[in-house]
Amino acid sequence: MHGRVSHELEVKQPASKVWEIYGTVELGNLVVQKLPNVAEKIEFDGDGGAGTVVTLTFPNGAGTYKEKFVAVDDEKRVKVTEVVEGGYLDLGFTSQRITLEIAEKEGGSCIIKSSVDYEIDDQNASKSSLVTTATLELFAQTVAKHLGESNAEMGSEDARGE
Repeated sequence: MHGRVSHELEVKQPASKVWEIYGTVELGNLVVQKLPNVAEKIEFDGDGGAGTVVTLTFPNGAGTYKEKFVAVDDEKRVKVTEVVEGGYLDLGFTSQRITLEIAEKEGGSCIIKSSVDYEIDDQNASKSSLVTTATLELFAQTVAKHLGESNAEMGSEDARGE
């Protein structure tokens, strides 16, 4: 059985600025810094491009999660990752793929599109209701808030400089 769940969040920031975080390892660094209850540590094996393997360590010894970047398209602002260890795989799913896309909107804003595609054997199909984008939604909200704070800080520095 195949399924997909998705979420969209409009952010009042240019797509290029949001992609500076999503298109690099900066997203992982920001998660550790701003969401220590979600991730205690994130390690990268690679430069952030396709082939990079990310190991996320959950807080309080709750285990690890490992994913591989299978595509990073800077032009289209799309990143695709495949879970290789942990996550829904530990619950009997046969595959889990995450797609993150930053879509430009008029007026200097953008939409963060997050989706989870999964495969699960028919005998475990009832577990498909466990699949959610809640963590990806939290990441998107955290990035939006972080960029808003960064702009506010830049604005106040500019005001002091005048």
